[in-house]
Amino acid sequence: MRHRKAGLKLNRTSSHRKAMFRNMATSFFKHESIRTTDAKAKGLRQLAERLITLAKRGDLHARRQALSIIQEKEVVHKLFEDIGGRFKNIEGGYTRIIKLGKRKGDAASISLIELVDESTRGKKKKKRAGASGKSSNDSAVQSVAQEKTPPVETAAKIAEEAPTEETAQETEAEVSAEKGEADSAPAESVGSETVDPETVAPKEDQPTT
Repeated sequence: MRHRKAGLKLNRTSSHRKAMFRNMATSFFKHESIRTTDAKAKGLRQLAERLITLAKRGDLHARRQALSIIQEKEVVHKLFEDIGGRFKNIEGGYTRIIKLGKRKGDAASISLIELVDESTRGKKKKKRAGASGKSSNDSAVQSVAQEKTPPVETAAKIAEEAPTEETAQETEAEVSAEKGEADSAPAESVGSETVDPETVAPKEDQPTT
């Protein structure tokens, strides 16, 4: 029976494995995301979430426990002052693992492990467009068609208001009559008298002194 055998071995000795995860945890909290293999990402997630829980506790003993794992004091300060307060109202699930595919060379499975952003937590995934999506699309198409085709009453009014050939001819005759009246009107008026511009002789150029 495999009792008391929890954790990943990763084909390494215990000292090598502990040193590797200490380095990875330091880099993870410094940059808030790292890229590594799937197995290492799963092992790092356990350690990282345990350290975030210590940061949420925030006392001196928790800080010393974190300093025994993380190798840089600045990273521990960032963990307790920034990251711990960020997840103060969240119980677990502080990290996310995203699979990136195979690595060139040895074809190892690569993943991106990162801290979860609060703005993306709790949002439901969009449902796939199924039968409901088709029905909504059909209703939208019908509404657009109804907007484009006017009802019967409005169509009748538009037909009544549309000009016929007789009315068009009458309007053309009125426009031509108005033009004739405008041509026959006197061209210019000087004061109270009207003067025809053709009868007025052009003034001679006066010499300049």
